[in-house]
Amino acid sequence: MKNIFLVFGLLCSIFFVSCEERSKAPDQGKKEAQTDRVAPPAYGDTIIEGSIGDASNLIAMLASDSASFDIAGLCYNGLVKYDKDLNLVGDLAESWDISADNLTISFHLRKGVKWQDGVECTAHDVMFGYQTIISPNTPTAYAGDFQEVAKAEVIDKYTFRVTYKKPFAPGLASWGSVVVLPKHILEGQDITKSSLTRAPMGNGPYKLKEWKTGEKIELVSNHDYFEGRPYVDGFVYKIIPDTATMFLELQAGNIDFMGLSPLQYLRQTKTKTFQENFRKYKYLSFTYTYMGFNLLNPLFQDKRVRQAISYAINKNEILEGVLLGLGEVATGPYKPGTWQYNPEVKAFPFDPEKAKALLKETGWADADGDGILEKNGKRFEFTVILNQGNNERRKTGEIIQRRLTEVGIKIKIRTLEWAAFINEYIDKKNFEATILGWTIGQDPDVFDIWHSSKTHFKELNFISYKNEEVDRLIMEGRHTFDREKRKQAYYRIQEILAEDQPYVFLYVPYALPIIHMRFRGIEPAAAGITYNFTKWYVTKAEQKYTIQP
Repeated sequence: MKNIFLVFGLLCSIFFVSCEERSKAPDQGKKEAQTDRVAPPAYGDTIIEGSIGDASNLIAMLASDSASFDIAGLCYNGLVKYDKDLNLVGDLAESWDISADNLTISFHLRKGVKWQDGVECTAHDVMFGYQTIISPNTPTAYAGDFQEVAKAEVIDKYTFRVTYKKPFAPGLASWGSVVVLPKHILEGQDITKSSLTRAPMGNGPYKLKEWKTGEKIELVSNHDYFEGRPYVDGFVYKIIPDTATMFLELQAGNIDFMGLSPLQYLRQTKTKTFQENFRKYKYLSFTYTYMGFNLLNPLFQDKRVRQAISYAINKNEILEGVLLGLGEVATGPYKPGTWQYNPEVKAFPFDPEKAKALLKETGWADADGDGILEKNGKRFEFTVILNQGNNERRKTGEIIQRRLTEVGIKIKIRTLEWAAFINEYIDKKNFEATILGWTIGQDPDVFDIWHSSKTHFKELNFISYKNEEVDRLIMEGRHTFDREKRKQAYYRIQEILAEDQPYVFLYVPYALPIIHMRFRGIEPAAAGITYNFTKWYVTKAEQKYTIQP
């Protein structure tokens, strides 16, 4: 879980062959505070988290979906990570040195860290991972940060050094997730065909036990983990494509952990059962939701049309109607309140008359009086694709559909299963528009999503946005360590994105996780709640499941 913020909600049934339910005291919830004071941490139990989508690839540099990153993040460690206060601290690297000219980072690795087959993890594995991610034979969306490296060296078994072409601000953080791989297993292989795509051999806190596609991914704790054995023995990632069904499983006691909808948070979890057995949390999430346009489609190539669509959508209506007020209107790709967020960026308030005027200006008119605009004999209609199981996006789409109809634009909504949605539509640019969300990284670099060089197959600029000034500003922001200069670059990027409207930025929601009360050690912080997951525990008296060998 480390620095990846999960969409929580997992299911475990008592019928899983790996779990055996124990009896629990009926007044467990009432004894919560007292037990917290007197019962020590204990090893054992299983946590059940639900996901609306399955993973696709457990080699993180090959993945493009959050489920894959969630699981890979429990099986592999990077060189650095974010702590609870969002400061970069050592992970596989116990320390590092940065040269005075900000070009060279020397990582000093921990000694004795083992891959899960017992082979030691060394600087040679870091080098192998680096060489793999920059290889033209590796289909990855994340090579950009590592292509900034001019020279990589293994100084000795525990020292890895990189020298950048020019100062690179996101450089240190980039070594936090997808790079380190077991050379002794993967060397000489086609990484895309490796068994590790489904059976990771990691160095992290958990190991894969079983993966039933479309049903569950089951992990067990790594007792030899270098930071210490995790207290919770089992982790089950249960795929439940529908969040309403997931909530019923939570209510029945078959789920430990999920992300609530605003309705569930405000109204459906106030019963005695929930108050006695679960804890709820609320904080502004590190995500935003948007409607993105395929800019290769002639419908969307005039920015005035995109602006008109944005004016026609009532974002506050979505915020209140879908999120019940539990969020903020988004204006760009950054979380409100962060140093890179521009509070003065141009807003697109609900203004249907302005929308109609812009559409008329671009040649769209209702020539036959049927309520739908036409231009050169073509009706203004398109399809918005959504992923299955996300009711907030579905409701958002329905509000957008109604509002666009009022200005003469007809849209259809199509819901797709997650794997097909990503692999057959998004990655292949086989769509007209989509409602999706991004996780907001701690470093403000937006190269992978907004730079014009990142528009290829399986890369993250899948809407094909291209703007020369944005490209230049992204590179300026990447290549200075001066925060004020970076801030100026990112402020201007937000202004340009607001003008171009390649996305209609919709909202930043609150994260609303709910967790069974038997799990202790949860300490909310700036990083959320999962940064210290390996330290969560259940007291012996309250443990519910045992891991079967």
